[in-house]
Amino acid sequence: MAKYSYRVLDKDGKKKKGEIEANTEDKASEKLKAEGYTVIQVGLQGAMDKDIQISIGGGVKSRDLSVFCKQFVSVLNAGVTIITALDMLAEQMPNKKLQQALKETQAYVEKGGSLAGGFALNPKVFPPILINMVAAGESSGSMEIAFERLSTHFEKDAALRGKIKGALTYPAVVCVVALVVVVIMLLTVIPTFADMFLDMGIKLPFATKALIAASHFLAGIGGVLSLIAVIGAVVGLKLFAKTSTGDQIFSTIAIKAPVFGNLTVQSCSARFARTLSTLMASGIPLLDAIEQVAKMMGNKLFKDGLMDAKTQVSKGVPLSKPLKDMGIFPPMLTQMVKIGEETGNIEDMMEKVADYYDSEVELATGQLTAAMEPLTIVVLAVIVGGIIAAVYGPMISMYNGMDNL
Repeated sequence: MAKYSYRVLDKDGKKKKGEIEANTEDKASEKLKAEGYTVIQVGLQGAMDKDIQISIGGGVKSRDLSVFCKQFVSVLNAGVTIITALDMLAEQMPNKKLQQALKETQAYVEKGGSLAGGFALNPKVFPPILINMVAAGESSGSMEIAFERLSTHFEKDAALRGKIKGALTYPAVVCVVALVVVVIMLLTVIPTFADMFLDMGIKLPFATKALIAASHFLAGIGGVLSLIAVIGAVVGLKLFAKTSTGDQIFSTIAIKAPVFGNLTVQSCSARFARTLSTLMASGIPLLDAIEQVAKMMGNKLFKDGLMDAKTQVSKGVPLSKPLKDMGIFPPMLTQMVKIGEETGNIEDMMEKVADYYDSEVELATGQLTAAMEPLTIVVLAVIVGGIIAAVYGPMISMYNGMDNL
């Protein structure tokens, strides 16, 4: 008999996992069902563990959730039941984590649970906005509308993230290429010239001496020490960023940095407005909506400010006032919130604000990319040109001296 690993739901809807001995996978499933479990997954112990390890690395992106919501509402509109829809989409999803989460949701719903409750089993896969909006949709009988709004929300969120990443990718790649080129030159080209200069007995300028010293440093134990220092610095900064103080410092830098600070504020404003509009349009109360938006904000200053805003709103203060007092959101956003409060139509106002800042982010990222391309090329040219000048400078001086003899 072989050993099989399994994941199941018990009678209370709680997830369990373990091992069971059986002749075949089907026999293992039958044993588990006979014990009153709802089977989520059964597989040979080694194969299943391998699958788990592979799926741990990748998360569920906004675009994956957008595709799921769009397909789910299409299937529901075609008259397919929720359980069948979950089963169909679980097989189609390329993302392993999302696929597994949908199977667990299907098993939960088959036992009589709600769809929102099934999604809540995997909070790392399904964000609070999805769980809450689905719950509201189930209560009001407008689940298809909830999924349509979620699809739009995740699609625009993915587009926003993509624009920002696109603006930062090019200069990052050029910087890495420049660093690699410099290291290769220091380790391969410079030593050759250093030996030649030594044989010729040429008096070297400071720049050339510094370049040769850097080459010797990297070629020896210094290269290993530099690598360890870089890795240590990266790990240290990541660990520091997870602390409250570190998060506060990096969040402040993110909104105060030249050029990039304005982009951060605009993207956070777009995300705040879009999420608040989507939640309120689905019937989520304002206080709950503010809390959910706060949890979605990656910047600590925005997150803490919105949680404070929730406290003030619960005391009867209009939302526009604490948002303005935060001193982070652009004046236009706070003014539009105030107008929405006066007209009783905050969700529509926030949707317009989100569209506006989406276009502003697109414009800003386009301008940033256009400006960074020539700038990074110039920086790369200066670095490589400086190295070439430091290498050939002494040789040119020597040849000029020989001509004067």
